[in-house]
Amino acid sequence: MIPRLSKTPAPQSLYLDFIAELRLRGFAGEISSTLANRTVLATDNSIYQLLPQAAVFPKHTDDVIRVVKLASEPRFYAIKLYPRGGGTGTNGQSLGDGLVVDLSKNMNAILEINAAQRWARVQTGVVKDQLNKELAKHGLFFAPELSTSNRATIGGMINTDASGQGSCLYGKTRDHVLELDTVLLDGTLWHSQPLSQDALEQACEQGNLVGHVHGLIAQIHKDHHPQITATFPKLNRCLTGYDLAHIYNDKGQFDLNAILCGSEGTLGLIVEAKLNVLPLPKFSALINIRYASFDAALRDAPHLMALGAASIETVDSTILQLAKGDLIWQGIREFFPEDTKPALGINLLEVLSDTENDLTAQIAHIEQGLQGEARLGFTVARGDAAVKRIWGMRKKSVGLLANRAGDARPIPFVEDTAVPPENLADYIHEFRALLDQHGLFYGMFGHVDAGVLHVRPAIDMKEPNALAMLREISDGVAAITQKYHGVLWGEHGKGLRSEYAPAFFGKLYPCLQQIKQVFDPHNQLNPGKIASPDDLIRIDESPTRGVYDRQIPIHIRKDYDGALHCNGNGACYNFDPDDAMCPSWKATRERRHSPKGRASLMREWLRQLAAQGVDPTATKPANLLRRAINSLNKQGDFSEEVMEAMHGCLACKSCAGQCPVKVDIPDLRSKFMSLYYGRYLRPAKDYLVASVEATLPTMAQIPRLYNAAISKPLARNIMRRLNLIESPLLTGVNLQTTLLQRGFAMADGQYQANAVIIVQDAFTSYFETQLVLDVFELLKKLGFTPLLAPFKPNGKPLHVHGFLDRFKRAAADNSAMLQKLTQNGVPLVGIDPSMTLTYRSEYAKTLTNPPKVALLQEWLAEQFTQQAPDLKLKTATFTLIPHCSEKTNVASAFSDWDKVFTALGITLTTRAAGCCGMAGTFGHEADHRAQSEQIYAQSWAKIVAEQGENLLATGYSCRCQVKLIDQTTLRHPVQALLACL
Repeated sequence: MIPRLSKTPAPQSLYLDFIAELRLRGFAGEISSTLANRTVLATDNSIYQLLPQAAVFPKHTDDVIRVVKLASEPRFYAIKLYPRGGGTGTNGQSLGDGLVVDLSKNMNAILEINAAQRWARVQTGVVKDQLNKELAKHGLFFAPELSTSNRATIGGMINTDASGQGSCLYGKTRDHVLELDTVLLDGTLWHSQPLSQDALEQACEQGNLVGHVHGLIAQIHKDHHPQITATFPKLNRCLTGYDLAHIYNDKGQFDLNAILCGSEGTLGLIVEAKLNVLPLPKFSALINIRYASFDAALRDAPHLMALGAASIETVDSTILQLAKGDLIWQGIREFFPEDTKPALGINLLEVLSDTENDLTAQIAHIEQGLQGEARLGFTVARGDAAVKRIWGMRKKSVGLLANRAGDARPIPFVEDTAVPPENLADYIHEFRALLDQHGLFYGMFGHVDAGVLHVRPAIDMKEPNALAMLREISDGVAAITQKYHGVLWGEHGKGLRSEYAPAFFGKLYPCLQQIKQVFDPHNQLNPGKIASPDDLIRIDESPTRGVYDRQIPIHIRKDYDGALHCNGNGACYNFDPDDAMCPSWKATRERRHSPKGRASLMREWLRQLAAQGVDPTATKPANLLRRAINSLNKQGDFSEEVMEAMHGCLACKSCAGQCPVKVDIPDLRSKFMSLYYGRYLRPAKDYLVASVEATLPTMAQIPRLYNAAISKPLARNIMRRLNLIESPLLTGVNLQTTLLQRGFAMADGQYQANAVIIVQDAFTSYFETQLVLDVFELLKKLGFTPLLAPFKPNGKPLHVHGFLDRFKRAAADNSAMLQKLTQNGVPLVGIDPSMTLTYRSEYAKTLTNPPKVALLQEWLAEQFTQQAPDLKLKTATFTLIPHCSEKTNVASAFSDWDKVFTALGITLTTRAAGCCGMAGTFGHEADHRAQSEQIYAQSWAKIVAEQGENLLATGYSCRCQVKLIDQTTLRHPVQALLACL
């Protein structure tokens, strides 16, 4: 039996006193000191793990002021504050063992857009893509580009002075910051913008923190200007963090924002920003150049820069090979053809223009400059859709690297150095030699036009010698970077790599210490980073995730490897409501209700079990009496906090496909629930849901009685008490009898030509029988001989709710039957995506030889490839929303239906949409119903309202949700095709 787990280490009493006092002073946002929330906030996208004491989530600026004013009282001088945005930092920028001040959860409003003057005013919790989605309506965009743009906040971008692809054209975040509102440590809300000399003198005359800050920085510029000019390298990326080189802007104005941008929350809490925005380029193209080696790609960069492209990105062969095994390759493979020699490096040249003729001329000019033998060849991707697909692969590079097999995973710790572009090839040659000396796997990608390469060596941080290797490589890279006149922090900030700042800033480092001292006299703001009155934190002093994971026995790590391999990149924090991952995160904005959050909780749960000597792979459930006794007192058990997070998961499987590392939370959830309910009693609802497949054939014999019974107020009352609502009604149509009456046959081992076996699932067979009949009719008209497999429970509901032993038995039984039916090679095809994909996911992890069951569109597309049907159909246009599991786990989910419809002369467009909110039983559970409808409203509601009867959906749960909320009956693609015949 799984034991009771503690919530230690508990928060320090000083922090508990602080948050208690904060509540008394009217703090309106959320406050949390639970171990679950602290655990989730202990990591970012770096190797580090630092458990905070508590977290606050301010509702507005007044809340932020309350926090800092209280912290500035003498009794709370020991309180450490860690401002946090999207939590995507690669160097522990926002990590610490104090109080996290999360500005992303509530302070994420776009306050104003002035299209005429081209600026936007936002709270700093706004996500970059969220802002650009609104700006696009005005033909504008916020330029600094990031691979994490769908979850990185504006505040995080400002605090790291972020930049990425296109920085040579557009500059860094600092170049687009017009004004900032920052809460200083004395509680002052200071509005900073470029100041004339008179305005600067007025600011310096203030007898408060504002005056001291302006006076000191102006004096530093006056006293050290020649040395600043000599020290700061002339690079596109400069030196972020207290940027002394830009204290005065090009207009000769004093600009405090140059110091604040890149300060990583060490000087104040930035709550609002006014940003410069630019017109969107109207036309774009990518020229994709292939090389026989990565070195050739780097050495070609200076020549390419002379051709006038807007930006130049590079990717090595490692990432290319990983991309070929990912869903993303389906949409871009045409641009990277396999020639006589494989491409071991590529450069991507971006071309932008406001006219199509000019774009054509630019492409022709570049193509002329690419003539010669230095390259294997190139292709041109023209148009927004194609360009975005290729950029999607480049943006996914970090995740693709992290998804390599084995425990040694590419990690960030030397990943964003910058050198003059003309030195890049030689610099990387030495960089690679250093890594090769240690026999390390690594991948490289980056911005060759800016001299920035992202390099992630693969190290198993659980190994005892990992930190020693980290130190040796970090010191080596720092030395090589200085040799080639570069900087160690090209765009990802300093964070816990700040220890190298004195070496790079030299005699100017004391100036940085002075700035830190005047802003933060008691060293409370993100201490130990960028500059410090004391020693800076060393890279091998802070605890790492690997140190904690090492405490879990190896065989348990292997059984729960998905949780341990989550690298914190935060792709699951995607703000976009029309993206499938992750619906519970989008609905709650609670990080524990995200795949990353749940993986973090599982890691801590496993670690605590290991500390008690418990092996979760070998535990047995307690008897009924013991579980009943345990259930009387769950309070204080960390497992309860983990369960709360797992209970909120929709089990939609989007993370299993979309997460770059393929963290399958529904699978981890099932394992956890199986063990959790070995200690505590299950709710009766679980048993009811788990038995639905087994009992439906019996209930289908008395459909009127069943439907009448569950429709009565008393039955609905009982169901609600069991936490179930909105149970679907049986159709009352006997599928087998009806098919036999229509001349169809059951699968029995005797097959005709063109036979195909339709594998039943409980939901379409008993609740949407007409759809199954329509599938048979369509296939018959298309010249096939459809046969019906006998019904056996698939087991999906059992797996979702953690009845793993029962699932194994059901899967084995169903598999044996299906294997017998298809022994002559007749294909098996399923109708509902979620149930069908169980055979290649849950079955594949449980059985040695699971049956191969194709999605309907997969099988049809394959048949039509061999021979297109000769049928006349009515002209029509439809819009399709595939099921979450299908579109995120099957590379061809979008294209196969398109192939089928195109072959039949019908136009089909696929619409991007988030989760519908139903996801199996989630939307049928009373405690989840409100959230289910909230998720539906975020994406599906507007699409259903716009598309009407031409909208199609492949998922049973999706059609069920639409019918419940909008009283609209959506058709399956099969039914649309049948109507056109």
